[in-house]
Amino acid sequence: MNFLLPIGTLWWRELVRFYRQRSRLFGALGTPLVFWLLIGSGIGTSFRPPAAPAEMNYLEYFYPGTIVLIILFTAIFSTISVIEDRREGFLLSVLVAPMSRSGLALGKILGGATLGFLQGFLFVLVAPLVGISIDLHKVVLLAGVLFMTAFSLTALGFTLAWWMDSTQGYHAVMNLLLFPMWLLSGAVFPPSGASTWVEWIMKINPLTYQVAAVRHIFYGAGPYWEAELPSFPVALLVSGAFSVAVFAAALLAVRARRREFS
Repeated sequence: MNFLLPIGTLWWRELVRFYRQRSRLFGALGTPLVFWLLIGSGIGTSFRPPAAPAEMNYLEYFYPGTIVLIILFTAIFSTISVIEDRREGFLLSVLVAPMSRSGLALGKILGGATLGFLQGFLFVLVAPLVGISIDLHKVVLLAGVLFMTAFSLTALGFTLAWWMDSTQGYHAVMNLLLFPMWLLSGAVFPPSGASTWVEWIMKINPLTYQVAAVRHIFYGAGPYWEAELPSFPVALLVSGAFSVAVFAAALLAVRARRREFS
C-alpha cells in the first residue's frame, strides 16, 4: 500500500487536472480530427497505397494513424505538467515525501497514458463511418494496443520533460522528435512508396510497429497488409519492448537528477 497509494494519488491528480482544463480535450482531440478530415478528404481518391483494396480511400487509410496522433497530442499535453509541477514547487514536495521515485514516474505516466488511451479509444467509435467494421474481439485487442501506445509515448514525453525547465523548449524538442516519428510511422504514407533512406528509418521507428498493430486489428490478414506491414506478433513484440525501454529511461532520469532537487 505504501507503494500503490502514491501511484494512485498521482494518477488521479492527472485525471482531475484534465477535467478542470477541458480546453486540453479540444487541443488533443480536435487538432488530429481536423487533420484527418481536411487531409483525408482533400487527397480523397487521388492517392491509394500500391495494391491496396480498390474500395479504400485515403480517409480510411489515414484513420489508424489519426488515432495514434490523438494519443501523441495527449502525451505531449499531459507531460508538460512535469515542467509546471517543478516550477510551482509541487514536484519538490513529492520528491521529499516518503515514496519511491519509481512510484512518482509510474503515477505520472499512468495518468497521462490513461488520458491518451481514453481519447484515442473514443475516436475508435468513428470506425464504422469510414467503412471499418469492429466487433468485441477487435475492441479488446485495440484497447490493449492503444494503452501500450499511450504508455510508451507518455513515458517518452515524461523522460524529455524531466530534463527541461522551459515549456517552449519542450515543445520545440517534441516537434522535432515526435512529429517526425509519427510522419515516418506509416500513418501518412506506406513504406513501399518512400525513398530508400526513408524506408529504412520507418523500419527502425518503433511507432511504425504501433501503427501497424492498429492496422492489423482493423483489417485482419490480407495479401496487401502482409506485404506492406510487419506481422502482428512482431508489431506487438517491438511495441512492448519500446514501452519497457522508455519506461526504464524515465526511471533512470528520475533517479539521476536526485541532487538537483535536494
